[in-house]
Amino acid sequence: MDKVVLLAGGQGKRMKAEIPKPMFRVLGETMLEWVIGACEESGLSDICVVKGYKSEMIDEYLGDRYETVLQEQRLGTGHAVMQAIPFLNKDTQGNTLVLCGDAPFIDSGTIKNSLELHRSQKNAVTVITAKTDNPTGYGRIIRSDNGISSIVEEKDATVEQKKINEINSGAYWFRTADLITALGELTTENAQGEYYLTDTIFILLNKGMNAGAYISENPNVVLGANDRKGLLMLNNIAREEIIERHLENGVEFTCTDGITIGRDVIIGEGTQILAGTVLRGRTVIGSNCVIGPDCIIENSTVGNDTKLNYVQCFDSVIDNGVKIGPFVQIRPGSHIMDGVKIGDFVEIKNSVIGENTAVAHLTYVGDSDVGGCVNFGCGVVTVNYDGDKKYRCTIEDNAFIGCNTNLVAPVTVGNGAYTAAGTTVVNDVPAGALVLDRGKTIIKEGYALEKLKNRKKKQ
Repeated sequence: MDKVVLLAGGQGKRMKAEIPKPMFRVLGETMLEWVIGACEESGLSDICVVKGYKSEMIDEYLGDRYETVLQEQRLGTGHAVMQAIPFLNKDTQGNTLVLCGDAPFIDSGTIKNSLELHRSQKNAVTVITAKTDNPTGYGRIIRSDNGISSIVEEKDATVEQKKINEINSGAYWFRTADLITALGELTTENAQGEYYLTDTIFILLNKGMNAGAYISENPNVVLGANDRKGLLMLNNIAREEIIERHLENGVEFTCTDGITIGRDVIIGEGTQILAGTVLRGRTVIGSNCVIGPDCIIENSTVGNDTKLNYVQCFDSVIDNGVKIGPFVQIRPGSHIMDGVKIGDFVEIKNSVIGENTAVAHLTYVGDSDVGGCVNFGCGVVTVNYDGDKKYRCTIEDNAFIGCNTNLVAPVTVGNGAYTAAGTTVVNDVPAGALVLDRGKTIIKEGYALEKLKNRKKKQ
C-alpha cells in the first residue's frame, strides 16, 4: 500500500506566533489541511504526520484522523522522516510520498502523475520538481543521462549550479523499502550539520538504483512561507487562482477588492460577487444571485436568484428568491425558505423561516419554527432562553406579529393569529385570535415640566 509521510514539525520563527508553521492559514484553511486534502483527493489515506514544535496543537487539530510521530529535535528533513520508520515498517511493499506540511499548493494531479512516472521508470526515488525564473533559496536538480544525479542545496551549490532553474519542491516518491535503507545511512556531513533527505539520492544512486524527477505543470508546488509577507503571497496567489476559475465558470466580479473565496466553494453561473465578500468552507451558491457587498458566508447553501447584502451566514440554508439585508446575521442551524424577505438589523438563529415570510427589521428570531406568509413587525424578540435552558417558539402560517412583541418560549402562535404591538406573549395564541397585553396606562400631568425646571437650575 502506498503511504504518505507529511512533515509538519516546523516552527516558523519569523512568523512571530506561537504555532507550528503548517497551522498558518491560506484562505482560512491550514496549510496542513491543503496538503492532506491533495493526498485524500489522490486516493492516499495511509498518512503519518511528523510533528515537532507545539506538537499538541497538531494533535488537537488532527484528532484521530491520522497517525502522528514526534521529532523532538529538529535535525533536518532526513531526521524528520527517520521518526516515521516504525510507520514505514508496517508495510514495505509499496511506495511512500514525502511532503512538506507548509507547502500548500501540491495538487492531486502532480501526485498521481509523479507516481505513474515513478512506477514506469522503476525508480527508487522520484523527486517532484518545478522550473522557475528565480530559483534562489531552493535546492537545484542536477540531471544525468539516466535521470538525476543529485540535489544540491543553495548553501552547498557552486556558482554554476546556482544558475540551474529546475528546483526541488521538497516532495518525493520513494520505494518504501529503499527509503528505509537510505535513511539508515544518512550522515550530517554538510554545511548545516543536519540529516538532509536529499542525500538519500546519492545513497540510492551509489547502490545502482534509479533516481528520476517529475517536472510538475503547477509551478506553485514549490511555494511555502517563511514569514508573514510570504504567507500573504500564498493567500494572494490562491485567491487570484480561485477567482480566475470562477470567472471561467460564468461568475461575475465587478471588482475583486476584499473578495476571498475558499477552494471548496461552488458558485453557479450568472451570480455576481460584490466587493468585500468572503465565502468559506463548503459553501454552495446558486445561479443568478447577488452576493455582497461585504457578506460572509461559511459552510452554507444559497439557492438561485437570491440577494444577500451585508449578510453574515454560518452553517445554514437559504433557498431561492430570498432577499436579505443589510446588516443581518444568520446563525447556525437556520433554514430560510423560498421568497423570504429579511430587512436590516435582524438576527436569525437555529430557526426555520417559512416561504414568503417577511422579517422587516430590528428583530431576533431564535430557536423558532416559523410558517409561511408570516409578518414580523419591528422589534420582535423570541425569548428563547430562561438562563438555564433554551426553548422553541412555533409561529404558524399567516400569523401577524406586531411591533415590539415578546414571544416567551415555549409558546405557539396559531394560524392567522395576531399579536398587538407591545404585547408579551406567555401562553399559546389560538388560530385566528388577537392577543393584546399592554397593561394600564398612567399619565402624570406636569411631571416633565418639573423635571425640566430642575435641569435648567443645574445648568
